[in-house]
Amino acid sequence: MRDEQLLDLRMCDLGLKIEGTALESRIEQLYSELERRHLRMRPHCWLSEEWFSPDGVPGIAIPFYLAHPRLMKLENRKMLEVEGGTRDWCMRILRHEAGHTIDTAFRLHRRKPWQDVFGKSSQPYPDFYNPKPYSKSYVLHLDSWYAQSHPAEDFAETFAVWLRPDSDWRRRYAGWPALKKLEFVDQLMDELADQAPAVRSRERIEPLSHLKITLREHYEAKQARYAAEYPDFYDRDLRRLFSGSCADGQQELAASFLRRIRPEIRRTVAYWTGEYQYTIDQVLQEMISRCRQLKLRLDRPEESAKQEATILLTVQTMNYLHGGHHRVAL
Repeated sequence: MRDEQLLDLRMCDLGLKIEGTALESRIEQLYSELERRHLRMRPHCWLSEEWFSPDGVPGIAIPFYLAHPRLMKLENRKMLEVEGGTRDWCMRILRHEAGHTIDTAFRLHRRKPWQDVFGKSSQPYPDFYNPKPYSKSYVLHLDSWYAQSHPAEDFAETFAVWLRPDSDWRRRYAGWPALKKLEFVDQLMDELADQAPAVRSRERIEPLSHLKITLREHYEAKQARYAAEYPDFYDRDLRRLFSGSCADGQQELAASFLRRIRPEIRRTVAYWTGEYQYTIDQVLQEMISRCRQLKLRLDRPEESAKQEATILLTVQTMNYLHGGHHRVAL
């Protein structure tokens, strides 16, 4: 089907299932890793709109697009990346979500020692958080320094690092305050070994079969949620990078140049900042539009201009992050 045809389908009519897809073997790998640690918890999984583990339910919702390669292509076109689209990325997220299910199944967040280490999970989730990229008090697992967003995420990220086979976390985090969190999780999981979970609900929250919205409506809402809220670019910064002189009238337009290098610098900045490519792309579009309005052109070697454009975009992204606007996503 063409994209336009797909977008008019309701999510409940996609007819997707986990069985027989790459997801099935990845979930089995997760179960094997839990079994290797003598944890009896086996979180049930289902397809939904996004990744999440519901409050009170020790299970994992997995985004629908991972169940079909055609839908992964659509996701990439609409959002510029496919969250969990590779085996390694998918396993990292599954281990993280498994941390939430272990917390739920054994009610760990109610225990005072857990709260002493991670904080109170009852505190409200922020809409945005202000990460400290150089902090050694948190593990590094998912992008965006996600452990710093909330105590529950701090635990889930620490659990994921602890669970991953051959992670060598004792050496990797030697000298970090985060090592004490890993040692706490290691001791706690030893206590839980071979214990039956206290919470065993198999409920499925917002399963795909219950979602009546179309894929078009889904992506319109998702794009609005991930859209940039960066401050406007200063003309001064763009004029430093490009020329507005009539003498450079034969040079390539800055707007054309930025469109040409857009995918490359977007990926680069996303990799180093942890921000969503879709969000960064909105900023790039603003840069392109303003360069067009100012009629700016290249006035230096292309490679130099590319490096400086990447730096400018990175600075704007980091200013955004440090301004407390990093969105909680999972």
